[in-house]
Amino acid sequence: MTEYVLRFLIGGVVVSAFSMLGDILRPKSFAGLFGAAPSVALATLGIAIYQHGAAYAGQQSSAMTAGAIALAVYSVFVCQLLIRARLRAASAAVLSFVIWLIVAFSLLPLTVGQT
Repeated sequence: MTEYVLRFLIGGVVVSAFSMLGDILRPKSFAGLFGAAPSVALATLGIAIYQHGAAYAGQQSSAMTAGAIALAVYSVFVCQLLIRARLRAASAAVLSFVIWLIVAFSLLPLTVGQT
């Protein structure tokens, strides 16, 4: 339970800092770019380093990177289906989810067992 409270507090502080940074920078879309997900990831990695050591946190960051790559491929695929195939948003999202699963699970073996 304490770990969740700590993630909440650290994530909140980092989200607030990125929000202030986004408010200073132009365009305003930077505030959304540096939103909750990177902040929670940083908090999670900090806790992982504290509780399990740097090797474990390195493995977790590799898995986060693989997830980010899969999300980027998913996003490109959704855009292509929306623009070129003129699919509805829900259909494009569901079809692209299959692509996300394939990419994510194919990158997963690269992150497992690294020390």
